Amino acid sequence: MTAPIPHPPSAFPGPLGAGDLAAEISAQLGTRLGRVRLHGFHRPAPPPTLVAVAHGSRDPRALPTVRALLDRVRALRPGLPVRLGHIELNRPLLADTLDGLDGAAVLVPLLFGRGHHVTHDLPAALTGAPHLTGRVAEPLGPHALLAEALHGRLLEAGFPDRRCPRGAVVLAAAGSRAPRSAQDTERTARLLSARLGGTPVLPAYASAAAPTVPDAVAALTARGHDRIAVASCFTAPGRFATQCAAAAPQAASGPLGDHPALARLVLHRYDQALLARTGSGPESSKAATVAV
Repeated sequence: MTAPIPHPPSAFPGPLGAGDLAAEISAQLGTRLGRVRLHGFHRPAPPPTLVAVAHGSRDPRALPTVRALLDRVRALRPGLPVRLGHIELNRPLLADTLDGLDGAAVLVPLLFGRGHHVTHDLPAALTGAPHLTGRVAEPLGPHALLAEALHGRLLEAGFPDRRCPRGAVVLAAAGSRAPRSAQDTERTARLLSARLGGTPVLPAYASAAAPTVPDAVAALTARGHDRIAVASCFTAPGRFATQCAAAAPQAASGPLGDHPALARLVLHRYDQALLARTGSGPESSKAATVAV
């Protein structure tokens, strides 16, 4: 039987009252005393490696952008081993990254919906690494932290930080034939709309799903909106991000890159996967994702 991955402390602890604080101190003290031996302390188990899984791109800007994001993740969680693996087009490939690891790992997809890569390719990669105890985290979307990052990039692109009656946003995503992926993008669009004070946000896709970005722009224009921005729901520059930005009638935000909210979200997904009740080894990785 595969040993379970040790659970980390909560990523977002709430404020403690006097009783809670005392209980917390007692729990921490008990944990430390439990490690004491006559000749010293138990050495704590190392945390599972966070393996960030990027899609990969031929755009030369993509790899430095992803590396910058992971540098920010490391700065937020010193001591956590963080590695990078790509599904295709860039090195290191995910299989090579996993081959170089031992012990436990959590795969965090730098993707924004439950498409084929998340639901099939990543669990298959863990199955192909039987020397690891592994889990697959949920994709980065939908989540309020993703909406925060999208909002921040829109402001950088010049979109107003208040509701404009004739303003609207097209949320540009990669696209997938998986229905759940479109549902995730639609939910992200609603979160971004709320973040923008109710500004309409219409999802659109670079491939495999409809509407396209030009079709979404046309639909919003027909509704009377003449200040339309494109929010790029992409981690890094690439063909799809460039294609969607080129279809923007006015402003287009840049890829999310190393936005601080995205780095926090990567760690949040890692922590969620560790705290999930469904353990996983290579033989059960398909059950290791966490509902949000």
